[in-house]
Amino acid sequence: MTPDQIFELSNPLALLGWLVLLASPLAPRAAQAVSAAAIPLLLALAYTGLVLAYWWEAPGGFGSLSEVQALFTHPHIALAGWVHYLAFDLFLGAWEVRTARAEGIPHWAVIPCLVLTFLFGPAGLLAFAILRFTLVRKVLP
Repeated sequence: MTPDQIFELSNPLALLGWLVLLASPLAPRAAQAVSAAAIPLLLALAYTGLVLAYWWEAPGGFGSLSEVQALFTHPHIALAGWVHYLAFDLFLGAWEVRTARAEGIPHWAVIPCLVLTFLFGPAGLLAFAILRFTLVRKVLP
């Protein structure tokens, strides 16, 4: 499978997970099974396969910014980085929904955080932390 084909499968799969999270008040257990487990684990499998198969071919490393830039010049490793984002951001979004539900935070209030987490990962986490602190006076664990 080419990097483009894996990319074209991974994106809609992750998007499905985000859509399920948005609709999670309708079926909370199913949403967690899909968005916190099944899809992130499938993406984790793809990530692990890519890293195991192609890491040794890639230039660069983690010692400096220029090494990281060189590392992501390899198409399969750049794809692994993207799949990494997809998996962890979705997992984080599922945690936000689960935490909000457990703490009585209205789902409508979490939706902007989910959008930010989907698009900008850590910015969504920050927004959720602010929302959570504002409504229930808890800081992220």
